[in-house]
Formats: sequence, structure tokens, C-alpha cells
Amino acid sequence: MTRDLQTGLEAILKSAPVVPVMVIENVAEAVPLARALVKGGLPVLEITLRTKAALECIKAIITEVDGAIVGVGTVLDGKKLRETEHIGCAFAVSPGFTRSLLDAAEDMIIPLLPGSATAAECMTLMERGYRFQKFFPAEATGGIAYLASLASPLPQVNFCPTGGITLESAPRYLKLANVITVGGSWMVPKKLIETADWPGIEALAREAAGLQSLTSEPRI
Repeated sequence: MTRDLQTGLEAILKSAPVVPVMVIENVAEAVPLARALVKGGLPVLEITLRTKAALECIKAIITEVDGAIVGVGTVLDGKKLRETEHIGCAFAVSPGFTRSLLDAAEDMIIPLLPGSATAAECMTLMERGYRFQKFFPAEATGGIAYLASLASPLPQVNFCPTGGITLESAPRYLKLANVITVGGSWMVPKKLIETADWPGIEALAREAAGLQSLTSEPRI
């Protein structure tokens, strides 16, 4: 029997209606930013590997922020996947997938949330055992209408749509039957981070966390 490559991922993704997707430039900002998000009700965090400081930021948050479920984003190859598993990340996210990345993931414990943007990509990931997928870039690929059209032929897959989603559009995604949570960055605006306005970020996080009730409503 093939092992479950996404063990524990469903519980993680169900922990909050929104996963903040962060690009952190300065290690000094990482811990207070994460604390504000967790305090605001968004414990599942995705820190992308788009900056030189990313890995140090992840380590600091894992060590110092109680209640944070720390994931890593923009994982493009097996080397980075292994490195992030080693430092204790709870999950990993990729904007897409390659055969070599999926092969590497089979030898690791860290659950991977790979990205798909077409029915063919979704089916390829299904064949490899991935029932939870990132739908990226959500808005540019066709948004809510496109994702809703996948629910009938591909009901086995649940998505975390990310890319261009806002507080206004997030509720419409969360009402879809095949959406488990959404990823977004509207609650971590650069201006508030630069001015260290952690209460402001906490308030935005609390507003986003308030969308939780939508996940229990009848889906369409």
C-alpha cells in the first residue's frame, strides 16, 4: 500500500480559513509579524523562499512563536524540500511541480502541497497521490468560475487557491465545495511591516480569521 504523502496536511489546512503568504526581507520582522498573525487567529503561516533571509526567518518563528504552524513556500526542488524538513517546517508548498520534486517528496515526511493550474496538472498530481493541491495563480488562471468547474469532474481534489485573492474575493472561494482554505497576503501589507504596525496586522488577521464561519456553510 502506498503511504499517504500528505499525512497531517488536511488538519493543517483546516486550522484557519486563510493562510498568510509572506515574503520577509528582514529577520528582525519575522517573529513580531508571526506573533501578530497568530494572535489575530491565523496560525498557519507560509513563508516563501523568495528572500535571502527566508530560512533564518522560518527558524526564528518555529523557535519563538507559540501556536504557529510554520510552512515554507516557493519550494522548487528536492534540495530545498529536504532542507526545510530538516529545520522543522510543518508543511511545504510549491507553485507547481516537477517529476524530480515529486520523486524527492516520496522519500520525505514533510507533506507537500504542490501547485496545479489545469485539469491535466491536477490529474497528474492525483496519480501521484496528491488529493490536496494549491491552485495557482488563482485569479490569473480563471479564478472562482474555473475552480468551480473542476469540482464535478475532479471531486477527489481539494484546493488551496492562492494568487491575487483579496478579503473581498476570499468568501466566494471559501464557498466552493472543492476549496479547503485560501492563501493570501492582503493581511501582511508591506507598509505595515515597514512601520512595525503589528496591532494593525493583528486587526487584519482577525478580520480574515472571521471568514472561518464560511467553511461550515453549505458549499456550492
